[in-house]
Amino acid sequence: MIAQILFIALCLAAVALFSYNAKKVIRNIRLGKAADRTDQPQKRLMTMLKVAFGQTKMFFRPIPAFLHLLVYAGFVIINLEVLEIMIDGIFGTHRIFGGLGALYNVLIGSFEILALGVWVSCALFLVRRNILKLKRFSGVEMTSWPKSDANYILITEILLMSAFLIMNAADAKLQAMGYGHYISAGAFPVSQFLQNLLPDSATALVMIERGCWWFHIVGIFAFLNYLPYSKHFHILFAFPNTYFSNLEPKGEFSNMKSVTNEVKAMLDPSFTPEPAEPGRFGAKDVNDLSWVNLMNAYTCTECGRCTSVCPANLTGKLLSPRKIMMDTRDRLTEVGKNIDKTGNGFDDGKSLIDTYISREEIWACTSCNACTNACPINIDPLAIITELRRYAVMEESQSPASLNAMMGNIENNGAPWKYSPADRFNWAKEN
Repeated sequence: MIAQILFIALCLAAVALFSYNAKKVIRNIRLGKAADRTDQPQKRLMTMLKVAFGQTKMFFRPIPAFLHLLVYAGFVIINLEVLEIMIDGIFGTHRIFGGLGALYNVLIGSFEILALGVWVSCALFLVRRNILKLKRFSGVEMTSWPKSDANYILITEILLMSAFLIMNAADAKLQAMGYGHYISAGAFPVSQFLQNLLPDSATALVMIERGCWWFHIVGIFAFLNYLPYSKHFHILFAFPNTYFSNLEPKGEFSNMKSVTNEVKAMLDPSFTPEPAEPGRFGAKDVNDLSWVNLMNAYTCTECGRCTSVCPANLTGKLLSPRKIMMDTRDRLTEVGKNIDKTGNGFDDGKSLIDTYISREEIWACTSCNACTNACPINIDPLAIITELRRYAVMEESQSPASLNAMMGNIENNGAPWKYSPADRFNWAKEN
């Protein structure tokens, strides 16, 4: 009974703490402006199934995609084993699903094979990051914490899978001895090779089996509560993020209703303006962005695929789409902490633009959409860059001299060039 009470207390504490932190994240996302992403529900559902569940965009890089698929499948399917552990922990049973017979043997055998796949994949990911040091895992934004965050998760997954396999090996050995409540249940295609490494003492085996059982489930509770502080929140957010992703043609920018009303009124004095919320042009800080942009920031996996295909970054410019998303998330987290301390309305004198993202970064972007196409979970860094540009131009009248000249020419000459409309066809006369 003591073990059951302790387990239930740990379970409730873990769920309560995760719910508390998850509510803060959701509160932060809701700081963003409204955005209607409820249209075309069938297409949105298919996008989520294809991109998030099917991971189709991952396979542009087949080797890491296959390794990630093993980790993903292991994470999803091994949770069935976690369900059994939860029931056993609450009711004091042991292998409650053992009565399924042959089906249970197939399930446990499959779990072990997947656990081995997860173990190997995570080990290879560690090698890629820390020994091979692939270029896309580096950059000015990849400071010590982002690198450590990735390593912590990979090491944790290796430890959890190791505990699962060692637990099964000790359990199988106790089953063979006919010891206590260790009923004969399950198939152990992987852990059978670990049995010779374990002691023959039943008492020692029970300690190992119980120790690994507790380590495995407590590790899962700890992992759950680590997610809100980690880039690995994408495990949960990838699905709503792809569902609510932009379905409009790539490169099609949204118009501000207030500006559209002004233009239409100038062209047609009889035009009746549509209702539009008064507010800032573009975005100065995270609360000026839409909730979709903010959810994108929390969903970013920091994989670097966006930055690795960015033509501005490849030519040595300061822009990194990954940094845009990481900076947005960092600023949003900071704003959330300010709200927790002082309530709404607190101004810390900082903003997303200038404090976190420089003018040089936003103007280096070519608006080519390479980053949005490369993202495996449909994150859109360009949308944030565009809003920051809008603020710089429409609120502050600050833009590069070349753009000011171009916009002046369009206003005066009806074209981006400095020549007057009357001289536009002079080239034809010369021929």
